[in-house]
Amino acid sequence: MRADWIIREQGFDRERIAKNGNKFMIGNGYMGYRGTLEEFTREELTAVTLAGLYDRVGDKWREPVNAPNGLYTVIEYEGVPLGVLSPGASIVEHEQELDISRAVHRRRTVFAVGDGPGAPRVTVWAERFCSAERLSLIAAKVSVRSSADGELVIRTGIDGEVWDINGPHLEGLAGSESEGSLLLSGVTRELKVPVAVAETAVPDYDGPAAWEQTPAAVADQAVATDSLCREIRLTCRAGETYTFYKYAAVVTGLDGAGDASEAALRLSRDAAGCGYEELLQEHAAKWAEKWRRADVVIEGDAEAQLALRYSLYHLLIVAPGHSEKLSIPARGLSGQVYKGAVFWDTEMFMLPFFLYTQPAAARNLMMYRVHTLEGARRKAAEYGYEGAFYAWESQETGDDACTLFNVNDVFTGRPMRTYFRDKQIHISADVACGIWQYYEFTGDGSILLEGGAEAMWECARFFYSYAYFNPAKQRYELLDVTGPDEYHERVNNNAFTNAMVKRTLRVALAALEFLQAHDPDQYDSLIKRGAAILPEHIADMHDRLYVPQPDGESRVIEQFDRYFTLEDVSLPELKSRVLHTNEYWGGGNGLATTTQILKQADVVLMLHLFKDQYDLETKRANWEYYEPRTEHGSSLSSCIYALVAADIGSSEWAYPYFMRTATIDLTGESKQYVGDLYIGGTHPAANGGAWMAAVLGFAGLRFDGEIVSIAPSLPPKWEAVEFPLILRGKSFKVRVTLKAVTVEAAESNDDALPFRIGNKHTVLAPGQKLKVEL
Repeated sequence: MRADWIIREQGFDRERIAKNGNKFMIGNGYMGYRGTLEEFTREELTAVTLAGLYDRVGDKWREPVNAPNGLYTVIEYEGVPLGVLSPGASIVEHEQELDISRAVHRRRTVFAVGDGPGAPRVTVWAERFCSAERLSLIAAKVSVRSSADGELVIRTGIDGEVWDINGPHLEGLAGSESEGSLLLSGVTRELKVPVAVAETAVPDYDGPAAWEQTPAAVADQAVATDSLCREIRLTCRAGETYTFYKYAAVVTGLDGAGDASEAALRLSRDAAGCGYEELLQEHAAKWAEKWRRADVVIEGDAEAQLALRYSLYHLLIVAPGHSEKLSIPARGLSGQVYKGAVFWDTEMFMLPFFLYTQPAAARNLMMYRVHTLEGARRKAAEYGYEGAFYAWESQETGDDACTLFNVNDVFTGRPMRTYFRDKQIHISADVACGIWQYYEFTGDGSILLEGGAEAMWECARFFYSYAYFNPAKQRYELLDVTGPDEYHERVNNNAFTNAMVKRTLRVALAALEFLQAHDPDQYDSLIKRGAAILPEHIADMHDRLYVPQPDGESRVIEQFDRYFTLEDVSLPELKSRVLHTNEYWGGGNGLATTTQILKQADVVLMLHLFKDQYDLETKRANWEYYEPRTEHGSSLSSCIYALVAADIGSSEWAYPYFMRTATIDLTGESKQYVGDLYIGGTHPAANGGAWMAAVLGFAGLRFDGEIVSIAPSLPPKWEAVEFPLILRGKSFKVRVTLKAVTVEAAESNDDALPFRIGNKHTVLAPGQKLKVEL
């Protein structure tokens, strides 16, 4: 396997256990398995995080449920535990790697048992994957070899002592053994949803050594009473390799598979019947197809190539390809951080990747918002508004999981009142525009007929009920809001928010027209239901909604009303005022609130989203003004600076921001705390941002629903970049070099699609190949 598909780390560092849990994780959209080692437990943050299953204990935060770990394994040689944290054996070599081409995790550790140069060496290999074909299945291969004869004891089974942030979430855990398989099952505390994990272990050795297994599963005292392990004893010979396979199936009551315990046992045994290699081959075939649709090839920059592929890998392991009632949480499936909630990140930073490469997954993401419309309606009604106010932190019902006191003051320990939940109204705009963008990209009007148009209309109604009409200026305004720059809460006329709302009003009216033409009964029902707010009201608000404009001389757009009156302090000066490493810069009295220092620049994001509405001078002036005033306290910030820098032809400015985005989960160098709140985990939005920076930024790709535009601005290092596209059901391959752009349309395309490359306009027919010199 080539190095540009392998993430590898050599040597063991206990300080990196948590970060490596993120870095080496695997997943399949149904669940995520953190990149921990086989002997690790909840103390090392081992977790099997399930998509879409949430639970609440008492008055704690609701969060995703972590399932028992069906791959738990501890090995002893001559009574000495072989674990990287065990005191009896020393680590001679250790290597952990992730094959991102097939989503396979591996580890190799060599232990010395005893002192001196002649001490036996025992090598442990392990490999695992979350099946892309059988989503409930995790398969593993474990091998052991000793340099000397001796006794091996293997304890392997299901660890029911689950890592939870606000748990425990499973009650009534009960274990059993049946025909060689182990089963551990329980129910969630809040909604009593069954969760079952079944495990089958199969030896792969026919030699003279004994494979003696206890006749029944027993509680493993090294783990906990809620865990089930079998004990395997091997009289091993020097130089012989002993291998066994594990097949763990995770099933919940949400899967529609009948009895969860019976289904888990059946899936585990079926997998064992197929065998590890067959399962791995079908899994690898699925991943080959994923990469065929998604891979971006960079020539001339190996570091960027690996970082970008790694970013795409993290998007692919959390994509909900199997359900339209799931979306992608802000920390993916790497644990329970941020309550496992879905934020605006999904529509703004992840959706573009799926729109261009995997439209079926993009549809699922937006149908999740349709299915959670009632929760958005309930939130709007809670605050006294009409329509749909989508949740800042959305879980399975769409009700807002965000609390009013989201951050603790590190100095006093008191919860701080924040306004993420109440005032970030732009989330409804992000949702509405995302639904319409899916329709534009695919031409799939079914999403509008199946609730998408209704959701968009309800968002428009919400904004009309929220807006203030200023009679003196004869315009609508949006007051008391918080934009993506959360260091400045409760401001008036945030430029990004107002621009997004204006677009929402326009596309909501367009969606209504589509509905009237294709389903007049549904159209009539929508209009009658909200008769106090009619299409003409929305049209009037659209025409007269105030959106801050560039200054006549400086061309800088004020981020919100009176932003320019705040203290214009430099970022180094503000950092010198920090008293505690983890103090929150926003909130009621945060360091940044009375200054022009931003968490992330809303205006620069607006210039990316509405690039056709602003000239080059305006984009450059705002990039140069806001860049030194941005702290990049959000992992979403850097990619936007990369995108706009590339758009204005400054790829050398863009490149460092692209690399900062693309390597965030490789390095683990990201903000780990807000106040005293742990926010570690993977960053799928930044991963999506890396793709955006490379393809929409450097390659200059854009699709407005009708014409594909390509205007490259490659970094000096890049000799070429090549990537696939799927637009309006048609497939294309694009190659961009410093001198030319080549586009090839698939033979299977059913129609032509217009392209604009530089100054050349053409229509690319099925099977046609076009090369344009730059």
